[in-house]
Amino acid sequence: MSGNIKSDLYKSAGVDIDLAQNLLSQVKGRISATRRPEMLSPIGGFGGLFQIDLSRYRNPVMVSSIDGVGTKLMIAAMMQKYDTVGFDIVNHCINDISVQGAEPVYFMDYIGIGKLRSPLYEEVLGGIADACKAANCAVLGGETAEMPGMYGDDFDLVGVITGIVEKDEIITGEKIAPGHIAIGLGSNGLHTNGFSLARKIVFDICKYSVDTVLPELGESVGSALLKPHICYYPAIREVQQNKLALDGIAHITGGGLYDNVPRILPEGVGVVFDDVKKLPVPPIFKLLVEKGEVSHQEAYRVFNMGVGMVWFVPESDAAKALEIACKNGYAAEVIGHVEKSSVPVTVLE
Repeated sequence: MSGNIKSDLYKSAGVDIDLAQNLLSQVKGRISATRRPEMLSPIGGFGGLFQIDLSRYRNPVMVSSIDGVGTKLMIAAMMQKYDTVGFDIVNHCINDISVQGAEPVYFMDYIGIGKLRSPLYEEVLGGIADACKAANCAVLGGETAEMPGMYGDDFDLVGVITGIVEKDEIITGEKIAPGHIAIGLGSNGLHTNGFSLARKIVFDICKYSVDTVLPELGESVGSALLKPHICYYPAIREVQQNKLALDGIAHITGGGLYDNVPRILPEGVGVVFDDVKKLPVPPIFKLLVEKGEVSHQEAYRVFNMGVGMVWFVPESDAAKALEIACKNGYAAEVIGHVEKSSVPVTVLE
């Protein structure tokens, strides 16, 4: 009955319920492909149901995180390309809980938008679905709020993720000690942080457009900025399966090395990143630092500068951890070490 009822008055006020249902139907197949056996309800219910398989766990702890994509969405709008921001929000959230050793099990999204439109909606949700499927993480549900007068032509994208980890396998960083090795896993660009400064440098100072192709980038400015956030969970999972001592992990997001690494360090120890440039620095960072006259210290606080994640392992496990990271397709190098210090992070030039 309700499918035959038209909401023309609501549509005239700026909210098209029928369009939302029609566009969602186009990606439902990809969303359904993310199903896990633990899901008890179909997409579209008032609440998502997920039954923990207690036969798989001894003492499970649920780990949750919420995040957004930030002003990278503005680059997507300039490029009229929205699938990659779906990968951004999923992979960012997965990384945030995997640093504590959690397996991602389900994800939920929120899209707030002034006026729903195609292909934006299908591309965002399709990217989310494909990223979740790649990580065996179920899309449990979501919410799209069309709010004319609130967002204008803009939109916001938020993700909430839940994972599970055995209580005695939670990675806290408390075991990090002098002598531990810092292994960096490479990024492919800005991931989801630093875009407010990047946009100022690229568009206001340099007067580039997203279509400007630069030899030093080997691609357009927009393509370099829009590269999707890398998911590092597959390598973390294999390290766990090999029972290596992965004693601390830092996801390098907003705040760079200077603000993210101290979040997991015990008191009285510090990390000296003396080989940070052993990892390739994506060309976009070189452009931003040079054109924006960004100091070394600020660059490593605002941007990830090519380091998307840092693992802390005892020296005896470093070679095997590096081997696993590289086998899973990541650039990985020993980029520093832990020592007794009152200074949490030092990044040498």
